[in-house]
Amino acid sequence: MTVEIEQFTCRSDNFGILMRDTATGTVALVDAPEEAPILAAIARTGWTPSLLLVTHHHADHVEANLALKERFGLRIVGPKAEAGKIPGIDEEVAGGDTLTFGAQTVRVIDTPGHTAGHVSYHLPDAGVAFTADTLFALGCGRLFEAGPEVMFASLAKLAALPGATKVYCGHEYTLSNARFALSVDPDNAALQARAREIEALRAQDRPTLPTTIAEELATNPFLRAADPGIRRQLGMESGTDAAVFAELRRRKDSF
Repeated sequence: MTVEIEQFTCRSDNFGILMRDTATGTVALVDAPEEAPILAAIARTGWTPSLLLVTHHHADHVEANLALKERFGLRIVGPKAEAGKIPGIDEEVAGGDTLTFGAQTVRVIDTPGHTAGHVSYHLPDAGVAFTADTLFALGCGRLFEAGPEVMFASLAKLAALPGATKVYCGHEYTLSNARFALSVDPDNAALQARAREIEALRAQDRPTLPTTIAEELATNPFLRAADPGIRRQLGMESGTDAAVFAELRRRKDSF
């Protein structure tokens, strides 16, 4: 792999990401949920970051921006549509833009829905994507600032990435997501097997991430709105894919 990734827990269920480009030794953070765990990861790895990639403006993703910028002189990159809400931002990006991280090219993908300006970051050569609170393992983010049709379109962009792409998400929500997924897709054998694996991992307090695009396409109901079994379960055999997605999100909100 052309990048090394250190994933660690912040706050109660956030993930922090520290990554190192192996060709150049350049180090970046993805989001800054909490200073102390990030500093511990830097000390543990010996990797000193020079770049912070921000996905969206929520406090649990930007809380440590300014403290880390002061300590390390970080260049902070974040979504143009939320620039006024991103502490310490130096560079504004939007979908279709590319960044250089060491020897890596980073593609910016507009993925609004959870927030109006949320972005995801894809490193095609390394085969990794950072989707924060848009795509979760077996789930998707709550719709705080945009409607379901917007999130549905964002998820379609991520679903189109190569199946082997490793996906790093913003939170450890997979166990509750699995239980919901089984309620709407109970006959999916791949989902049943994955749910058992997730139960075992969480019983040992081990993370369920990263996932892959291929795994999500096989088991995540929010990427499977066209599936006949899910449609039968919802009583929406003739609904549009977007309408099925909206109903899934509505049900998850009250699950």
